Amino acid sequence: MLKRLLGKTPIDVWVIKQVDSDLLHLCGRATLEAKPNRKTVLAALEECRFAGAVKMASGGAVLNARLFQALVPVEQLELLPDGQARWRERDWSLSQVPLRCWTFQGPLVSQPDPTSVSDALISAEDLSGIRQRVAKSTPQRPGEVVFRPENANEDHPLMSAKAEEAQHQTRPKTGREWRRDGH
Repeated sequence: MLKRLLGKTPIDVWVIKQVDSDLLHLCGRATLEAKPNRKTVLAALEECRFAGAVKMASGGAVLNARLFQALVPVEQLELLPDGQARWRERDWSLSQVPLRCWTFQGPLVSQPDPTSVSDALISAEDLSGIRQRVAKSTPQRPGEVVFRPENANEDHPLMSAKAEEAQHQTRPKTGREWRRDGH
């Protein structure tokens, strides 16, 4: 009650990880502490300059606001049916950002959600740049790989010397044995 009177009630927001031309990568809902006061925080959100802690509603993780492209007060973003949303007087498609991508600091790509029966989208890390660098730096095969039988090196002098030494060495026997002297 006292927080409400002093204007320090936590602010509920939608957390947007990335804004594409017609798509919002939506993490979910979160709360922000209204410090120093609610009016100041709302003004910072409007100007996209809020800095501070973001407490995620699902899981309760507390993350830094710099990880996200936009924090939108709940009243300003309306969820529509069929994976759509209305924000800033415009309709957007939505892509759900999974927990693993919340702290990813690179671009996201959207793909159909394999677990959904509808046309829902899910976001994933864009690894195309990494794949290109790996493809360029991967060494090429020096030539043809030839497979041969296990004993193909028997004629090699180093291999045959080791085999002869192994035949001449006696190993201690393991386990029980019958003694031949009758005991």
